[in-house]
Amino acid sequence: MTEEQAQAEADDAGGEPPSEADALREQLAGAAHRYRELLMAGAPEVPAELVTGATIEEVDASFAAARGVVAEVRRRIEEQSGAEHVPAGAPPRAAPDLSGLSPAEKIAFALSRPGA
Repeated sequence: MTEEQAQAEADDAGGEPPSEADALREQLAGAAHRYRELLMAGAPEVPAELVTGATIEEVDASFAAARGVVAEVRRRIEEQSGAEHVPAGAPPRAAPDLSGLSPAEKIAFALSRPGA
């Protein structure tokens, strides 16, 4: 198709022929999209919804901001989990304190235990 034919078809369609600048913009948008996908594949901890942009510079800026958000959330969670320290496992078993029982109560307790 010659340039005149493309111009004629564009005139028939009611629009202007695609310019070189439009083609470059599309290539830039495609490159920015592919770059964003590569960044997301390399940083799965960053939510994809936080990384946007039509150019590589915009994608870089939003990616840096998203990483900052992830780091802040991670810091807050670690800070919160450190404050609420719960030891792992069950507490150690201890024998019941019989010092306050009378001799008769101690005998009754011993007889009530299994195996006595």
